[in-house]
Amino acid sequence: QVRLVESGGGLVQAGGSLRLSCAASGSIFSTMGWYRQAPGKQREPVATITPGGITKYADSVKGRFTISSDNAKNTVYLQMNSLRPEDTAVYYCNKNMWGIDYWGKGTLVTVSS
Repeated sequence: QVRLVESGGGLVQAGGSLRLSCAASGSIFSTMGWYRQAPGKQREPVATITPGGITKYADSVKGRFTISSDNAKNTVYLQMNSLRPEDTAVYYCNKNMWGIDYWGKGTLVTVSS
């Protein structure tokens, strides 16, 4: 079975940084990414990365967030810098394999102003 476990969320002041990690078990490496859902909003993609290292970012986080991966560890990271209060959300790790989406349980990121 595929299992995704996120870590690294927490409370940080505006302008600060956090790094999220997502470890995938029970699967080969495939396209993975981070999504987030803020109160009252739809879940939205934040960043994705392919096994070949091709990345894609939401416009709202370009230049501030960096997604990376360690294929050997089947782990994806999200380095978040210059955090803003509007970044506050539950962040979910996503893995797409053979057209099927798998999700972690989420980790809460709260950015105080």
